[in-house]
Amino acid sequence: MRFKLTIGVFLFSLLAGCSISQTVSPVGADLVVGEVCVIDNVRVRPGFMQAMQSSMQQRGIQSKVMPPNSPITVCPLTMTYTASWNWDMALYLRVADMRVYRNGVLVGSAAYDSTRGGGRLDKFVDAEKKVNELIGQLFPAR
Repeated sequence: MRFKLTIGVFLFSLLAGCSISQTVSPVGADLVVGEVCVIDNVRVRPGFMQAMQSSMQQRGIQSKVMPPNSPITVCPLTMTYTASWNWDMALYLRVADMRVYRNGVLVGSAAYDSTRGGGRLDKFVDAEKKVNELIGQLFPAR
């Protein structure tokens, strides 16, 4: 009995230490005028960019894709992003990071990180839904 209790406490401690984090610092509604230029990141799956653009369009925000390595000052309002996936019985979104700049100054960011998700099953999120959630928090209703 004592052995089972020890194993139970160990497993609970192991899973409790696993966390998924999400932090968003929204862009002020007064800052989103015109369009948002998104600097293309060719190292990220194309579906991620498509999900971002679709989510912004649903919120009435126009986006324009800029070439990779464009400066963050290429447009008055510019967005950068990165994302990576991992495999653990299935492919899942591991990390997503979006940053919005106005005239080169950071005015908003959204980050999702499941690298410490370990044995948690909720790390297997639908990437498109997660992007939509992040964009919704990054650009709240005007």
